[in-house]
Amino acid sequence: MVDVGEKAATLRRATAEAAVSLSSEAFRAVRSNRVAKGDVLTVAKIAGIQAAKETARLIPLCHPIPLDAIRVDLALAPSKREVRIEAEVSTRGPTGVEMEAMTAAAVAALTVYDMCKALDRDITIGAVRLVAKSGGRSGTWRRKGARLR
Repeated sequence: MVDVGEKAATLRRATAEAAVSLSSEAFRAVRSNRVAKGDVLTVAKIAGIQAAKETARLIPLCHPIPLDAIRVDLALAPSKREVRIEAEVSTRGPTGVEMEAMTAAAVAALTVYDMCKALDRDITIGAVRLVAKSGGRSGTWRRKGARLR
């Protein structure tokens, strides 16, 4: 791991997103909360939160850092038959939380896939990416065209 012992503890925040494309049948089942495994959006939200907290255990060179807040929002986009996921993580520490935010978004997306796979084997997870980060020596960065809430 990189030595962050000399870095200042500052407020750091990162936002990531992912999108899950579903068939018409699977999208309708998610929207009407009629998926056999349960409430897809709620379970995926909880999975994303849990994943952010476990990032250092999942990704070998990530630092275990205390997290101040985790927000995972899932929204349905009917025109594209997508579940859109946005995850935001913050800390007051010596290193950023980009990996925690991206892990939250990715695991939430994987959870949607897992819960819907019996209805649709052609599910696509796309665009897991960092949208914005702030804090630390490198300051603020935001992806061009990003849609943040």
